Amino acid sequence: MTPPANHHPVAVIGAGLAGLSCAHRLLAAGYSVHVFEKSRGPAGRMSTRRAEDDAGPWQCDHGAQYFTARDPAFRAEVARWEAAGAAARWDARLSSFDGSAWSTPQTPLERFVGTPRMTAPAGWLASGLGNAGALQLQTTVQRIERSAAGWRIVSAEHGEHAPTYGTVVLAVPAPQAAQLLAPVSSAATALAQSARMRGSWAVMLRFAAPVRMDWDGAFINTGPLRWVARDSSKPGRQGQETWLLHASPEWSEAHIEDTADSVTAELVQSFTALGGPAPLAATAHRWRYADTEPPLTMGCWWDDTLHLGLAGDWLHGGKVEGAWLSGQAVAGRIIGQD
Repeated sequence: MTPPANHHPVAVIGAGLAGLSCAHRLLAAGYSVHVFEKSRGPAGRMSTRRAEDDAGPWQCDHGAQYFTARDPAFRAEVARWEAAGAAARWDARLSSFDGSAWSTPQTPLERFVGTPRMTAPAGWLASGLGNAGALQLQTTVQRIERSAAGWRIVSAEHGEHAPTYGTVVLAVPAPQAAQLLAPVSSAATALAQSARMRGSWAVMLRFAAPVRMDWDGAFINTGPLRWVARDSSKPGRQGQETWLLHASPEWSEAHIEDTADSVTAELVQSFTALGGPAPLAATAHRWRYADTEPPLTMGCWWDDTLHLGLAGDWLHGGKVEGAWLSGQAVAGRIIGQD
């Protein structure tokens, strides 16, 4: 379906995978789309920290660690990323620890990562948005306002934006969506408030030489850690030897306001208890909205009267795949095909 000639553009707030997926499907259908993102770049929680210290440059994926592709449409999308060099399969040696014994997961799964960093798929999608105005970075949307003429966007950096939008899609974490939705839709606000999003602490470790363990990634089912990975084992990685520590959601929530130094000390201690060496340097990052427990399974939310939609992994199972599918779903509702 081709939109009418006088169709107002669509505003997509959030340039994570859900927002970018939605924007791409709408663009393919002939819609004009503007994507707003508060950060310096796209990707959301498919994030990579890059920096340089005395030992040289380093990088580490500190958000989503890998993704799977069970849905045929998403698997086809991942194949496009692979062909573009933006993703590759990560044939990691995996293990799990229950506090007393190690075991090897028995379920074979294809696991993928962005290459040369986890942000690459989002970067590739963002590069396909067309003209520079289609993606506006470092723009923190503070209000969305509905009038007879359509939607207006107000941001902290630029005030009221000039275009009038026919449709708004919020592709942001549920708590952020709830704040924007409160003045315009009680139903959408209630939905966003019903999603319980949890925080997570991540600590990125650097070493002078490769660290040899019996695994590249491990699920830890005891103590403060939940996941440990040798980021340097992922395809396409360069720079210093890096490892990533993710604290469990329960521990993270209990310590979400702790200092970065105290969190780093405790998680590094847990890593060394697993047999890892002390790092040369470590950097902590606090994710306030890391996952949803339990995630919703409605796919997306759409109000045909308001021309207002919601998308995100929190609406579609809580995974990277769910984020992409949610963006596709809300775009389909806008187009009128789903």
